[in-house]
Amino acid sequence: MNTSHIDFAPRSLRRVLARSAPLTLLVGAIGMMLLVSAAVIGYGLRVKSEARDAELQSLRERFAARSQPATRAITISDVQANAVNTVVGRLNLPWHQVFHAVESATPASIALLELTPDAKQHAIKGVAEAKSSDEMLDYIARLSGQVFFRSVVLTRHEVNDKDPNKPLRFQFVAEWDGEAK
Repeated sequence: MNTSHIDFAPRSLRRVLARSAPLTLLVGAIGMMLLVSAAVIGYGLRVKSEARDAELQSLRERFAARSQPATRAITISDVQANAVNTVVGRLNLPWHQVFHAVESATPASIALLELTPDAKQHAIKGVAEAKSSDEMLDYIARLSGQVFFRSVVLTRHEVNDKDPNKPLRFQFVAEWDGEAK
């Protein structure tokens, strides 16, 4: 016949440990040590991660501070401002219209030697050569007939005696409206 164990005592940790096999206690102890060591390692990793996050945030803030351009007030003297405005005025000349008007009015018999812009006066000064005074006057009339130019004035003329062909060298000023673009 089999023996039956009747035990009416309340369960407690002491009784469970007393009735457990030594191998069960050994496995439980090893499990507890693994659990504690995993908790310590996890805590250490969490602390390192938070420190690296804080360092990364600090580096981002320093980089952002360095990458922002230093803004300072730039003061320009009146002389510099006038020089800049003069250059901008010269660059904003209506070159396309000027060259188109001069080119369409210039015949093959006229040698255009020089064009000098005058941004303040809205004019160009030109130097050209012609074979005769009639060709010179015809050229000035053709320039005056261009819609772009408001006025064209012959300012000087002379015969070049050094050249064997003795061309007539002349200067003119062609003005246009200031609003032309």
